This record gives sequence, structure tokens and C-alpha cells, in this order.
Amino acid sequence: MGARIDPGQCPVPGWLPGGHVQTLYGALFAQHPRVHFVRERMETADGDFLDLDWCGPGLRAGHLPDGSAAPREAELALTGARRWMRDEDWGGLPGECDALILFHGLEGGSLSHYSQSIAHYFRARGWVVAIAHFRGCSGFPNRMARAYYSGDTQEIESLLQHARRRLPGARWRAAGVSLGGNALLKYLGEAGVGCIPLEAAATVSVPMDLPNCGRRLSDTFLGRHLYCRYFLHTIRRKILAKADSFPGSVDVMRTQQMRTLRDLDDLYTAPMHGYRNALDYWTRASSLPALPGIRVPTLILNARNDPFVPQASLPGTRDASDAVLLHQPAQGGHTAFVTGAFPGNLLWLPARLARYFDTMT
Repeated sequence: MGARIDPGQCPVPGWLPGGHVQTLYGALFAQHPRVHFVRERMETADGDFLDLDWCGPGLRAGHLPDGSAAPREAELALTGARRWMRDEDWGGLPGECDALILFHGLEGGSLSHYSQSIAHYFRARGWVVAIAHFRGCSGFPNRMARAYYSGDTQEIESLLQHARRRLPGARWRAAGVSLGGNALLKYLGEAGVGCIPLEAAATVSVPMDLPNCGRRLSDTFLGRHLYCRYFLHTIRRKILAKADSFPGSVDVMRTQQMRTLRDLDDLYTAPMHGYRNALDYWTRASSLPALPGIRVPTLILNARNDPFVPQASLPGTRDASDAVLLHQPAQGGHTAFVTGAFPGNLLWLPARLARYFDTMT
């Protein structure tokens, strides 16, 4: 047996034609509620840290545990969090509850449109939600020369372990978007029955075949001149800051010449994380080969018009285990799935995840 297929479609409105328009409109213009989080800092075994932004019943970002008003903490002003978590906050969260941990995409975080819409939707259903930030993505530079990458399954495992320790009585689900979804799928497939216990998992717009997706973004006109330029705008600044903090770790002259994600991964991501070059990194970090090993019920949602993910690279039923449900609607773009009358909204995606977590369909 292999994976199941959901033939359902995402009802993207006619005024949003094509994957590029849907992707850009979803990220920049589609309406969604604003969620303020409470931030926790998790120390890692290698001396670094990871930040998680929490929301849920009994946890109010604008108030302290004693009920008094909480002014926004200045160092969090440019983040999705309003204040830092206090020990007393944990007592206000329900002991037994439904809970979701979300892993973001490249240069994403709790301010990303998909994080905000998913967190708001599930919080309104009474769930606890934790947005897990990869290193360097929470608004603070991490302490080490290394950063984050698509195949970091150890980071996924440590964050899942931490979340379960914080709320051991919760019924945990995990979701991953784009890069974070690739790392989650790779972890689930490689760990198999030995993975951290989860009720279910879901991924959105994941580039499971990284060589094909990397070429799509690096070699096409819009990939090079629009999407790569957008991502490299923030990534280049972070790498130059790393070079200042860790002299000799990065070739600064080549950094100025980066134009594509291939350039980035050849220069920094691959050598910093133990790969020979971009192609070696893309090949070994891809989650596609791990899909047959998944044992947790898992939804893999990809629009067939995703400008980052070639349709031909998407898995078929024989490429994944029978624990997997593949949903590949024709429309939706990359991490967008905008629906509704103008100006549109982002409700379809969290509702789709909720339906799967409730019914596994």
C-alpha cells in the first residue's frame, strides 16, 4: 500500500490568476488577524538558544500572570511576541489540551502570514500553539557560526521534546511550512516508529525534492530576480554579521556576489553544516526519500501551481507510506491558499489543517 490522495481543490478566487500572483498576494496583502505571543527561550545542548512564541487559553500576551497589564518589552518590539514567558505562566495553561507546534519556512517566524493565520485559528478553537523559531529567525542573532537548514532533523526532535516536556498532558500535533516542513518530514520518515509521540502532523508547500526546487528558484527569471532577491536581502545581512562575530568563517567577498539560493548554499549553508556544496546539501537534505518511513498520520499539502515547487517533483502514492495523505490542489501558490471575495483571506489553510487533525481526511 501507499499514500492516499485527497482530490479536493482550494477555491482560489478568479481575481487571483496564477501561482506567482497567489503567492505574492497571500504574503503581502491578504487579510488576517494579528496575534501577539508570549516568548520562551530554550537553551540548546550545544550552547545556543531557540525561541518559541506561545499563545493559547490562559496565556495573555498583554497581561502578566497576576492579571496586571504587561507593557510591551522593548527588545521584543520587532518580533511577534509582546513579552517574555514567566514561570507562573505555565500554571495558567490547561494541563490536558490540544496543542500544535509550527515550524516556519525560510526566513519566516511568528510574524509570517501563515503563522499568524494558523495561530489565530487554532487559538480560537481552544488550542495551545507554539511557533518554533529556527536559529537566527526570532529577531535575535544566535550565538554560533552555524544557522539553520532544510535537513536539520536534530533541531526538530529537540523542539518536539521540549514542547512535550512543557505540556506533557497535551495531545500534540506538528505542522511545518516550506523549509520547516521539509525538516519535519525528513525527521518523521527517518525516525519512523521511534519519533517523538504525536497525534498527527501536517506540512504545507514543502520542497521535498530540493535539487529540483533549488534549480527552479535559482535558474528561472522570477526565481533569480524576485524570490531569491527577497530572501537574500535579509540572509546576506545575517551572514555578514556572522563574519564579524566569527572571523574567517565566511568568504565576505563572495557574499557580496550572491545572487541565487544556489550561491547562498554553496557559500554558506553547505560548508557550515557539513555538506560539500549546494547540490550535495540539496540531495542529502531532501525529505522525499524519507516519506516511505513515516508512521505518524501526516498530511502533505502542495499546490500544483507553486512557483517554488515544480509539479513534477511532487510525490505520488508510491513515494510515501500509507500513513500519508497527499493533497495537491491545482491552485494555491506557495504558502498562500487565498480564498474569498476581495480582498481575500487566509482562512482556508488553517481550516484544512484542522479538518485533517480532527478526522485524518
